[in-house]
Amino acid sequence: MDKLTEKAAALLREGAATLVIGYGEDKGNKTRPLFCRIPEEAARLVYDGRCIHNLAVYLTKPELLGAGRTAVVATIPVLRSILQLAAENQLSEDKLLVLTVADGEVMQFDTFAAVESYLTGFDFKLGEKERELIDRLEGMSREERWEFWKEQLEPCFKCYACRAACPLCYCTRCVVEINCPQWVQPWAGTLPNIEWHINRAMHMAGRCTGCGACGEACPLGIPIHLLTQKLLEDVDAEFGAKSGTLGQKGNALSTFDPSDKENFIR
Repeated sequence: MDKLTEKAAALLREGAATLVIGYGEDKGNKTRPLFCRIPEEAARLVYDGRCIHNLAVYLTKPELLGAGRTAVVATIPVLRSILQLAAENQLSEDKLLVLTVADGEVMQFDTFAAVESYLTGFDFKLGEKERELIDRLEGMSREERWEFWKEQLEPCFKCYACRAACPLCYCTRCVVEINCPQWVQPWAGTLPNIEWHINRAMHMAGRCTGCGACGEACPLGIPIHLLTQKLLEDVDAEFGAKSGTLGQKGNALSTFDPSDKENFIR
């Protein structure tokens, strides 16, 4: 990672960025988010297949970023999330510098359009395990799917790690924190748990970029990422709307057009 280290250190040294967000190695040989504010800290940066955290989650936190320009070391899922956040007017080009690593070379994107152009060469595909499980769920009856998700979601104790890990969950006040009226019951239980996860999945419809961070963050290993990833596919199939693109304004549940198809209603 010499080239990435050199690039990040140079950005900090020259004042082109006041913060570089990337990946560092922890004592357990895993990676974790790393925040570099001085050139010397860039020596700890790593970039490999272990880098699964979606660092875009930090790009909407002004208390972390400060007034200077931030550079972020982005994997393909992070790049897609950056474009979705940009489409939702949550990011400013003059405050963000995007880096990625391809074939050992460090690439720098100064505009969101440059990121989008780069991503045209990458088609979104679910992992083999996720594809297999979604196909199995689609082969179930409605009653069987209900039993499956009831069993999966019953252990959830509402730690909201899924919400914290998702870069598209940037609301300053979540619906679960509103108690006048009480939209979602705060205690853990089978029906309140299902209510929370369905609510969140609907909020992510047409916005999820398929990074899987919510499922990775779940301490119980509940495959909650399948809910939003399946909606990602359905919204694309039914409406031709792809998340993670600049041209997509609004989302499936916040926009309406009289010419919208209604054949999805069953």
